[in-house]
Amino acid sequence: MIRVNNLKKQFGNVPAVRDISFEVQAGEVLGFLGPNGAGKSTTMKMLTGFIKPTSGQIEVCGYDVLREPKKAQHKIGYLPEGAPCYEEMTPRGFLKFIAEIRGFRGAQLTYCVDDVVSKLSLQEVLDQRIETLSKGFKRRVGLAQAILHDPDVLILDEPTDGLDPNQKHHVREMISGLSETKIVIISTHILEEVSAVCSRAIIIADGSVVLDGTPESLESRSRNYQSVVIALQPGQQADLGPELAGLPEVAAVETDSRGRLVVFPAAQDNQLLGAINSLLQEGSWQVEMIYQQQGQLDEVFRTVTGDDSHA
Repeated sequence: MIRVNNLKKQFGNVPAVRDISFEVQAGEVLGFLGPNGAGKSTTMKMLTGFIKPTSGQIEVCGYDVLREPKKAQHKIGYLPEGAPCYEEMTPRGFLKFIAEIRGFRGAQLTYCVDDVVSKLSLQEVLDQRIETLSKGFKRRVGLAQAILHDPDVLILDEPTDGLDPNQKHHVREMISGLSETKIVIISTHILEEVSAVCSRAIIIADGSVVLDGTPESLESRSRNYQSVVIALQPGQQADLGPELAGLPEVAAVETDSRGRLVVFPAAQDNQLLGAINSLLQEGSWQVEMIYQQQGQLDEVFRTVTGDDSHA
């Protein structure tokens, strides 16, 4: 378990983290969301003991990070933002170096290096200089050093930033697999990543927690949550709109930028789609498309972080 209580960090007179508290249980994948400068990376560096908080407490797997940093760090695997490595080294040399720092020797060292090389499919680049590798392979090398000692906690700062879609998919699959036996915390500003890999998300703005919940619970705060989008044959929208607005399950009907009708529910009871289908079946409406939205995380994000000018 990770426990964080009343965590604060100031750089001079500038507050970077303001009184953050949360807990993370084994098996959770927690996503830190927030705009640039919100305090995500600073919080992660304090969790790992890389920088000291101005005040507050951090406990990782029963160890106080401030009082027993080495014991806590033994339980943590950390991938800093950008996955920095010694670029003049090869992945083989770098991973052996990290294994030695972690205290591995002899056959045990060989085993743990071979294990992470296999897990992250690094065989084809093992003896290339890291500076020659693609971003995807560099990120894999960074992940390899983070999991080399089989830690109970993984803290990953922007693990897929700058990767192409295929590379992102591969890294997300790895994170999902690792989360079965570990606590995983990732920071990201890529909203799709939350739905893809996280079981829980914390949104941070201006150094403070503004929302904490499952991706589904965050999406449910969207105005579009459970709204129904309908595309009809040209000319029918104007006639159907008033009929939809008369349904007791409907709060409002609007037209989006594509000329489709968007029907907003009067209550979050998921009865809206059934009522609309009944109305459509009773009439002679030529429906080209109909679907129910699950909510838009980007809209919620903009609202709670203070940038709702485009919402």
